[in-house]
Amino acid sequence: MTAFEMAYRCAEPFLPPLYASVRRQLLAITGPDERPRELLDVGGRKSHYTIGVPANVTISELPRETETQVALGLGVTEEMVARTRDRRSNVRAIVLDDMTRSALPDASFDLAVAVEVLEHVEEDALFVREVARVLRPGGVFLMTTPNGDTTPKPHNADHKRHYTRAQLRELLSSVFPDVHVEYAVVGSRFRRAGLKSWSVRHPLRTVASMGANVINRLESARPDVPARAIGTRHLIARAVRGR
Repeated sequence: MTAFEMAYRCAEPFLPPLYASVRRQLLAITGPDERPRELLDVGGRKSHYTIGVPANVTISELPRETETQVALGLGVTEEMVARTRDRRSNVRAIVLDDMTRSALPDASFDLAVAVEVLEHVEEDALFVREVARVLRPGGVFLMTTPNGDTTPKPHNADHKRHYTRAQLRELLSSVFPDVHVEYAVVGSRFRRAGLKSWSVRHPLRTVASMGANVINRLESARPDVPARAIGTRHLIARAVRGR
């Protein structure tokens, strides 16, 4: 484990609830299996939520080319790729690949994850079909996207659409036989405060952001949240490829 990964693990209790939930589910899916899983992170860039996950991680990304990508921090640069390779011990490959027309081989991954990616994809049905293609039989696709039941219209300039729970379930079920979708992360002032970036140059802001994430995680841990359509900010879906 690298020094960066150890520092990240120490900060884990203070992560935004969405990333903490994704990480927790990835660890549950990979489990205690002695054989490291092959994990594809679509659009993961730095893929911090896969730190410490017992898997060989392949990050699939688009290059940062357009003005919109630059303005919103989307895609990857050569510098980001080099930094990620230097900091990570379980990232085996970083590939430039369009997941709607992927060059990745069939049935090559046990697990795929896409965190806040699908809303950026115009050809969403092709994206889902390609994810299923590169998964092995019984492979799991874990993904998150903004909750369209709470926020029907995108505010982000690069978001093509937001999905309701029913719409996302329908899309995934067109390819995957086993699909589960639930709501996640309570929208509150603590969620907004927790999304502010961390920096040693701004220690007070960083501490405030960490504290806000702790409170928002407690808010989001209430048992009614997975079924709460209004007031939650994300959908988390788990889809299993047929055998």
